Amino acid sequence: MAILQKHGKNSSPDLASVKESPADNFAQAGSQKKWAESSHNWTRPVARIWTVVLLLGTCLLYCARVAMPICAVSMAERFSWSKRETGMVLGSFFWGYCFTQVLGGYVSDRVGGEKVLLLSAAAWGAMTAFTPILAHFCSQPIVSMTISRFLMGLLQGVHYPSLASLCSQKVVESERGFLMSTVGSGSYLGTLVIGGIGSLMLDLYGWESVFYVSGLLSVLWAYFMWKYLLKGEGPIITLESLGSAGTQSKLSKRNWLRLFRQPAVCAVIITHLCTASTFFTLLSWLPTFFKDTFPDAKGWVFNVVPWFVAIPSSLFSGCLADHLISQGFDTASVRKLMQFFSMGVSGVFTLFLCGTTTFPAAVAFVSVTMGLTTFSHSGVSVNVQDLAPSCAGALFGVIMVYFSGYLIEATGSWASVFGLITVVNLLGLGMFLTFAEARRVDIDIAKGRHHNIHI
Repeated sequence: MAILQKHGKNSSPDLASVKESPADNFAQAGSQKKWAESSHNWTRPVARIWTVVLLLGTCLLYCARVAMPICAVSMAERFSWSKRETGMVLGSFFWGYCFTQVLGGYVSDRVGGEKVLLLSAAAWGAMTAFTPILAHFCSQPIVSMTISRFLMGLLQGVHYPSLASLCSQKVVESERGFLMSTVGSGSYLGTLVIGGIGSLMLDLYGWESVFYVSGLLSVLWAYFMWKYLLKGEGPIITLESLGSAGTQSKLSKRNWLRLFRQPAVCAVIITHLCTASTFFTLLSWLPTFFKDTFPDAKGWVFNVVPWFVAIPSSLFSGCLADHLISQGFDTASVRKLMQFFSMGVSGVFTLFLCGTTTFPAAVAFVSVTMGLTTFSHSGVSVNVQDLAPSCAGALFGVIMVYFSGYLIEATGSWASVFGLITVVNLLGLGMFLTFAEARRVDIDIAKGRHHNIHI
């Protein structure tokens, strides 16, 4: 663990005073009142409730998202899709997903991430439930499914930016790693649930049932969140609220060009895109890979085991990261260590899949790969909150899935896909290890508004 350094070795002398008495330090800039208002964190009981609710919401998000990859083989047979066409349907989700990343975070920073989460969940839940209807009643299912998946991507693209915004505003720095890892584990729990129960439903009731159940459960989650957590208030997002001077109004005046000139910010964006691209490529194509390579294998095995491993791995990475930071290790070094496991070590096991000849070995390599990728939740995924907590949502912002389908059809080899994933992983990891930092960059030092806090 040579890359880890204690804070005392590289922190400024006034760091202790900033941590011990933030009000006194910020009073020097005449902003003590604003600091108190913007740092109104959840109490522990409230944070626990929200953690459970957000965990369940992320679980349902992935139940709806993975419904298509789980059913892709059956739908391809039903509608006579080629690998390239299947890749187009699967990949269209991520084209939509990219468009609303920044917008979702921007809106969340101003009106509250909980409102954006609620509205989007109700919308993508309904879209999921209507997917089979669109497939059967459209004369060109490939067109309707591509458009519906694109819209699903637009609606689900705001989820993680909203989580990042909500977490940065309501959770103290020392607990963000665990909360984001816990909530992030909902993605693996959702994939586990839909992989197990969805596979059984697929065999017993047909692929349509997978969409119906996951969509309706998502809508119910949004309703209960509105009824019991938001107390039936809102969510109302108006143009006036987006432009008004709320608690985050000063954030809209930040110099975004200055932020994007920061190498650390660019590194986070590129690494996040690489991480998302490789993860979603595996998520989308693994069911097809196992069906093609091991046609006699039970679907519930390869759709369940890797995600069963990923859940405790995600929780462990969050606890480990927070523990190391609480012990005084440099935050940036901890983030880099987590990302090294997520992209570097996992890439080795991805390459092992190129020469896999047995089903147990393939399941084992995929399980280790997915388990290690969860370390990104306490790496690059939370690093944006270190850099810019005031606008974390907007900074949390793909053609990999479609291109993978093209490679499979053109080369007839899954090794080309796994090789591509490894290359993208190494590219993102190299960028993150070189430029990543954990000091705040969303403050104007020249104007002396706030101290530059090295979290």
